[in-house]
Amino acid sequence: MSVAFTREEDYEAQAADLPDRPISSHPNLVTAAGLAAIEAELAAARAAYSAAQSADDVSQDRTAMARATRDLRYWSSRRASAQLTEPPPAPGKVQFGRTVEIEREDGRVQSFRIVGEDEADPASGSVSYVSPLARAVLGRLVGDVVQVNGAEVEIIAVD
Repeated sequence: MSVAFTREEDYEAQAADLPDRPISSHPNLVTAAGLAAIEAELAAARAAYSAAQSADDVSQDRTAMARATRDLRYWSSRRASAQLTEPPPAPGKVQFGRTVEIEREDGRVQSFRIVGEDEADPASGSVSYVSPLARAVLGRLVGDVVQVNGAEVEIIAVD
């Protein structure tokens, strides 16, 4: 059958069956900023759902409703499971929510903040607490040397 004879409705039906966004099996630890970001995403998802629901052409464009419903389920779940985590500061100790500076074997210095999964953005300097890098340094102290991806790194500062 030629593509010219396929019905657009079939594409809409497929788009409306969006799979749920995967939810991590790890505890949903969040910083205060991470919790605020989840609440903002939840509010945006509620607004998108309301807009999709009130649109006159819901039967014509089911993708907007499906996307809004999927996002609303995801952010509602993430908000419900969020655990605000603010450990008491321990000088020189790598903890959730703190910024860590490491020195690699080749002399490069890298700085990153350890945050929750939804808040992580490696390009802007934040990594998830379940990432291999964060797991290697969590609980360690300034001056400790740890293995990361088969190479040694030294923790040189914690803020």
